Amino acid sequence: MNAKEFLSALDNIVKEKNIDKSVVIEAMQNGLTTAYKKNYGKSNSKVLVNPDTGEIKVYSTITVVPDERIEEDEEGNKIVKEVNPEIEISLTDAKKVNKTLEIGDTIDTEIIPKDDFSRVATSTAKQVVIQKIREAERSSILNEFADKEGELLHGTVALEDTDNYYIDLGRSNGILPKREIIPGETIEMGSQIKVYVTKVDNSGRNLVIKLSRTHYGFVKRLFELEVPEFSDGTVLMHAVAREAGVRSKVAVYSENPNFDPIGACIGEKGSRIASIIKELKGEKIDLIKYDKDPKIFIENALSPAKNLTVLIMDSKKNEAIVVADKDNFSLAIGKKGINAKLAGRLTKYKLDIKNVEDASLLGIKIQ
Repeated sequence: MNAKEFLSALDNIVKEKNIDKSVVIEAMQNGLTTAYKKNYGKSNSKVLVNPDTGEIKVYSTITVVPDERIEEDEEGNKIVKEVNPEIEISLTDAKKVNKTLEIGDTIDTEIIPKDDFSRVATSTAKQVVIQKIREAERSSILNEFADKEGELLHGTVALEDTDNYYIDLGRSNGILPKREIIPGETIEMGSQIKVYVTKVDNSGRNLVIKLSRTHYGFVKRLFELEVPEFSDGTVLMHAVAREAGVRSKVAVYSENPNFDPIGACIGEKGSRIASIIKELKGEKIDLIKYDKDPKIFIENALSPAKNLTVLIMDSKKNEAIVVADKDNFSLAIGKKGINAKLAGRLTKYKLDIKNVEDASLLGIKIQ
């Protein structure tokens, strides 16, 4: 391979793998140096690659040593250690080359390698270079995805097996377990899909990006995507509770008392919320206004139930009793208890919902 072909191959690797050119050059130099030393027994040699011209040169590195070195042998006799011309040069001779050289300095001298160096050395260095490129590529991909945990990404459904879908995210595939898709939805090969990154794991041999569409964070990121007021801080999100495929409760608020955070999430003619519900395959969404007063927040969280009485029984253990009249008791609990369960998750309170009759038997007075 001539210098022009080498540079062309190098540029292709840099573009294809999206890694720094200097990393590839360093890998090439290390690989070729290792190969040269191994095949020709030159421990003081090194190979340099010119990144601009692609020219490869071999150098012998010699170290400047004192003109005379006295050492002791095993029997304690003093002997003069001779200069090894292959790896050393005396200070006097070094000064003839460059007057500024001192003991310990090194001089690189270009050497002409044997005719078979290109074949032998390149073959030996190939695996070293490939490994370095893989490491650099892995590091580059990790840097790209390391901060994506908890984020929403767009990808293409590339592969499927018994348990998972594999989503092409560009430079890496993410794993979307089939248990993490929205119940009832159909995933088609080649389709574009939004996914939530639950974990980026670099502990094993390969980088693993774990994805989900059932995580409550998926709903959170969809709202942030559709409602620009989240990005400028006008609307703030307190919490999300979700039963994927059934219902989500999203608690929002604004520091501006004159601003309607729920209206902003709904959008003009319901356009924003409609887009989110479509992505969630029809999942119901309750928009809840957050309040610092836990009684008000719990009452809001149990929507669509109304006319509730909330009694905080233990603020440290987050326990509360909620009393509902006969028209709102079933609404507060919800089908299969979903409404009460999600309200509890949203408020982080253990909610004991009772009807008026049961509350009266316990001596709870409703005002």
